Amino acid sequence: MVSTTHAAVGVSRPRDKGGRPPRPSRRAVLAVAAVGLSTALTGTLSACSAASGDTSGITLRFSWWGNDDRAARTEKAIRLFEKEHPGVTVRTSNGDFTSYLQKLATQAAGGGVPDVVQLDYRQISQYAGGKAIMPLDGVIEDRTIRTSDMDKDFLRTGTYQGRQFALPMGRGITGYAYDSAVYRQAGIPTPQPSWTWQDWAKANKKIAALGMKSPDGRHFTGANDGGGNEDVFETWLRGRGKNLYADQTKLGFTEDDLTAFWSFLNTLREEGAIAQARDTVQAKSTETSPIGRRLGAADFTWDAPFPGYTALLGENIHFAPVPTTGGHQGTYFKPSMLLGIGSRSKHPKEAAQLIDFLLNDPRAGDILGFSRSTPPNRKIAARVAKTLEGAEREIYDYAQTMEKYGLDIPPTAPPPGDLAIQTAFKRIHQRMIYGMATPREAAREFIDEANRELRS
Repeated sequence: MVSTTHAAVGVSRPRDKGGRPPRPSRRAVLAVAAVGLSTALTGTLSACSAASGDTSGITLRFSWWGNDDRAARTEKAIRLFEKEHPGVTVRTSNGDFTSYLQKLATQAAGGGVPDVVQLDYRQISQYAGGKAIMPLDGVIEDRTIRTSDMDKDFLRTGTYQGRQFALPMGRGITGYAYDSAVYRQAGIPTPQPSWTWQDWAKANKKIAALGMKSPDGRHFTGANDGGGNEDVFETWLRGRGKNLYADQTKLGFTEDDLTAFWSFLNTLREEGAIAQARDTVQAKSTETSPIGRRLGAADFTWDAPFPGYTALLGENIHFAPVPTTGGHQGTYFKPSMLLGIGSRSKHPKEAAQLIDFLLNDPRAGDILGFSRSTPPNRKIAARVAKTLEGAEREIYDYAQTMEKYGLDIPPTAPPPGDLAIQTAFKRIHQRMIYGMATPREAAREFIDEANRELRS
């Protein structure tokens, strides 16, 4: 399973998010604190607003990442905001996910992030801890930004040390893109929310036993290998009642947990039921993954990029729930991305008004649609969902089904070292699948490296 994450694109991620992007320098971000931030700017936003309330000549900077469709929709929504707020001009910039993260880290170190900034879930602790973004509690309390139509548990994904530093702009969830025609041929029932990892393993073996060949004559397997994808491991852990992190400085799992996960997938790979090492390493995007090259029948992914699978592989591709442990679902609703306000913003009140408009105005909701996954405002999500068709409607219905099935509340934002830990996870997994370490040895190596990162 290719580790394409939903953050990198709009309707077509992956948390698209091929492989994980390089981690922005922690020193670059934390250097913001050394540039001499005013303590007034790190307090409530209301204290920072222009006392006169005059909005003439105000310019806000707003930056985000995403594809051309997301850019066009965002620009259209912003023009409407400007029309509603005479005297306020919004200067925008966007780019691809990797270059965006690097540029943002440089801005944080050199002079402050933009007034309104789009953030990945894995950046919240880093930028909040480095005082690069402001706490939003004040403007939420005075309803400059309204959150009454958003799920309270979901809002906690933008918190750091008990304070709200960012608000979700989209609600994503993981699942499996799978070839229903191949599943029918192998006699595999349509996956249900309660199916287990054992069911998944049996399905992969049945597909491999069909003896099918890829277009280039290669052995056709049941699924991509998700062993190097931290999201897959997190789902496995949460289904067992554990988490990736116990807190901001401690892992929430043991060497035995990771050994069991990697051993489970190792056995399936050795049996030819999931993708082989060279195909896993080659996967940088949906197109270059085993399912994209028609070497496998399924791939762990996020809802936002799922329509890209159907566009590439056809209408037989559908979205299925991730496997469970004894019926306990490990997936959760995660922000596809979040919005924050730069600590050095000279116009935090107007920045907050822009965030509120993008999240809560029905007209903005109609324009933005599902370009950042399901809108967090439930009323807007239901409104926009009426216009959805095909793959987009399928993932919306999937989210409703999973919510009814029952999911655990999402964790708070991961610690600042998570991006580096994620990179190490993939690298050490690749060493293991090439026989350079046993699952136990690889798990021990990863635990040691992750603990060093969390202590730094």
